[in-house]
Amino acid sequence: MSTRIAYYAYGSPDVLRVEDEHPDEPGPGQVRLRQEMIGVNPVDWKMVAGYFRQSDRAPFPHVPGWASTGIIEQVGPGVAGLSVGDAVIAGARGGAYREQLVIDAHLVVPRPETVSIEQAAALPSSAVAGYSMVQNLRITDEDTLLVHGAAGSVGAATVQIALDQGARVIGTASAHNHNYLRSLGAIPVLYGDALASALRRLGPITASADAVGGRESIDATRAVLVYGGRAVTAWGDEHSHAARIPWVQHPDDELEQTVAIAARGALTVRIGETFPLGAAAESLKLSQAGHPAGKILLAP
Repeated sequence: MSTRIAYYAYGSPDVLRVEDEHPDEPGPGQVRLRQEMIGVNPVDWKMVAGYFRQSDRAPFPHVPGWASTGIIEQVGPGVAGLSVGDAVIAGARGGAYREQLVIDAHLVVPRPETVSIEQAAALPSSAVAGYSMVQNLRITDEDTLLVHGAAGSVGAATVQIALDQGARVIGTASAHNHNYLRSLGAIPVLYGDALASALRRLGPITASADAVGGRESIDATRAVLVYGGRAVTAWGDEHSHAARIPWVQHPDDELEQTVAIAARGALTVRIGETFPLGAAAESLKLSQAGHPAGKILLAP
């Protein structure tokens, strides 16, 4: 038997149940992992809350989770390049909150020796979103990039990857995160009523990556972005739609490329609190409250 976290109706994190299950056999093109660590992301509680119910046609029960790392225990027919015993990083499309995970092989990449288990679990979803925003914007060393929500997991990854591309990076964050942004190499700016004025004093901004969404960040982007500048958001909403700021598009190799950047030391995820798998509801409540001090993890 194995443990999973499931929900049978949309709602708050309290709808989650801790259940036993019989692990599935991997089918063609699939592998089964023994999970070592699971990443908690805002998309998880949004799935549980039903934010994506219109596009999610799968019957209940559902299992949240888009990020994990573990060891391959079984390989299904037709899988090449992966073997039992391999350590891998998994970018699931839901379903990762369990001790054993069956997943399509094309959604996993090998875990480099230079990437810890905690870092590996933190990379899918948040860090890959940062990578994809930088790629969508075609950031170069000629850019000054504005990152909204720069101290969060998506924002901090965006900052580091853009800096690795040689860009000058400005990041919005609360005051207590400014030293963290400086340690990454970004210029911190306090969000709030005076945001646009503060940004204008820092010179021309050629691109904007929004890791939080909402009216404030969209208004600031529209106020300071140079003519012909580029913008993208990780959280599309009515405000970004009205401003014609596109939702980030995800290249097929985003996980592989993000892991490669982390493996050479150019990307590190700040780790926050770790919960046991059975306390998944508490982990989602912390994520839902906003501004956790680093990536939240689950330990099966």
